[in-house]
Order: sequence, then structure tokens, then C-alpha cells
Amino acid sequence: MTIAFIPARCGSKSISFKNIKEFCGKPLIYWSLLELEKSERIDKVFVATDCEQIKDVVVSFNFSKVEVYDREIKNANDTSSTESVMLEFIQKSDFNNDDLFCLVQATSPLTQSSDFTKAFMKFDKDKTDSLLTCTRVKSFFWTEDGIPINYDYKKRPRRQDFDGVLVENGAFYISYVKNIKKYKNRLSERISIYEMDEFKYIDIDEEEDWEMAERIMKKNILKRGK
Repeated sequence: MTIAFIPARCGSKSISFKNIKEFCGKPLIYWSLLELEKSERIDKVFVATDCEQIKDVVVSFNFSKVEVYDREIKNANDTSSTESVMLEFIQKSDFNNDDLFCLVQATSPLTQSSDFTKAFMKFDKDKTDSLLTCTRVKSFFWTEDGIPINYDYKKRPRRQDFDGVLVENGAFYISYVKNIKKYKNRLSERISIYEMDEFKYIDIDEEEDWEMAERIMKKNILKRGK
């Protein structure tokens, strides 16, 4: 079985009630849940929240795969890690050790069902222990000491000839339940990377991210039809 898990707590210092704020005409969390609902690789989806407002909104979507998990308050504060609520949830559930666990971020609404399909195909093919999503960034990086990290400034490449670097975009992660319990981490052992489209690099954290993400969503996904 494959479980998708979305943490969605009440508190957000940057954007109030971020997870259910309207994004392109729907609550932000709707877009991730819609794509998970459509994905043939996902069996069940759990939204872990401490918030009645979020719970009511999620239930109102009436998605067949989606359930709400009432997370403990101690794992829903500003200092709580995502791993803490993942472990809390897994420990209270009766999943098999070989079940797959897909951690999904509601703040990455540009993720589509095809991304889940392709990522799981790569995970199956690579036969690794976990997988994370990345996007390719064609930027030149430097240390504070003035040392180039990923290119030779004496032989500056053209953008079209530059491979760039893969950057974790935080959209979703895949692992086995047994590995999350053992390592207490979303990633472990041998790790695969699923590369997403460059425009899916954004992770909504600030108001500026929100405005940019809406523009990208309308241009690259909604306009061309999902």
C-alpha cells in the first residue's frame, strides 16, 4: 500500500492560515489533494492537522481517498519538525513495514499527478530506499570567501551548455515505513532523485512566493489545462 501524508497545522508566522488561503480560486491544500486523488499510485491520503478550520475545508472536498488525522498539539508548534508528526502518525497506525510513505507538501501546489506517477516509476526502477524531488537551477554559486562552487569563472559556460545543479524543491518524498521508523527521517540509505520541471522550483513560504506561484500556476498549468 502507498500512503500519502500532508502535514497542515494551524499556525503560520508568514501567512495566516496558509494551507487554506485561496490560491487560484481554491484553498491552497486543495491542489495537492486533487493530484493525489487522481494518482493511481496513491491508495490513501492523510492530512495531519491540529486545526478545525483546515479539517472542515478538507472534508468539504469530499475526496474518496482523503482522511484527516488529528495530530497532537506537541507536534504542531513552531519548533516541531515534520519528522515528529510523521513518526507520531506512523506509530499510531498499523501500516506494514514495506508500505510506501509519500510525504507531500501543500506549499508545492504545482505538483501534478504525473509527477507522482513518474517519481514512483523511477523509485521502482532504481530500487533505492528513498526518493526526493529536485529541480535544476542554472545559477553560478559562490562561497562567502569568493570561491566558485559549481563552475570555473575563467571558462564561464553559456547557459545552454551548463548543466547547473539539482536543488531540493520540497514537493514530496518517498520512503518505506520501516525506514522512517528506523532512521526517524524522511530520507535514508540509497536515495533516488526525481527531477521536476524548472518552474516547479517554488515552495510557498512568504507573500512574495504566493503571488509568483499563482502567476506560474495560471501560466503553466491552468492555462494549458491539467
